[in-house]
Amino acid sequence: MSSKRENMAAYCGLYCGDCAFHVGTIPDLARDLRKELRRVRFEKAAEVIPFIDAEEYGRTYEFLGSLANLRCKGCKVSNRSEFCHIAQCARKGGYRGCWECADFASCSKLDFLVPVHGDAHLKNLRKIKKVGLEEWVAGGPLWYSPARKPRGKVRR
Repeated sequence: MSSKRENMAAYCGLYCGDCAFHVGTIPDLARDLRKELRRVRFEKAAEVIPFIDAEEYGRTYEFLGSLANLRCKGCKVSNRSEFCHIAQCARKGGYRGCWECADFASCSKLDFLVPVHGDAHLKNLRKIKKVGLEEWVAGGPLWYSPARKPRGKVRR
């Protein structure tokens, strides 16, 4: 039976448990900003105070609403993976994740992750392939992005 931490290991090798949309940081901030904008009736200020892009206030407010609704439980336990080519490919191949695929290191499906995550997903995939998913989630490091320090014990 899979543990909750194992379910947070995305097909691509990222650790969903560290994602701002799983933790709720971005959705909560967006929700709170919308609430504050309503409280101060900012829509009225946007109509009368001259500042750059004031006419975009409505679109910005709606965008914040979209962010507030992006809370995610992780790609393995929510419907998010229905829209992910990586998850679809892994499931089609019968894999728990890309680490079980011999071609993950050269897979172009993973390329879109690089601008945000650098090579964090590849580091994770290599580590999971080497030590196994269970040991990886038990001891890490669990990389989500290159800017964020890994959680867990760093093993050399």
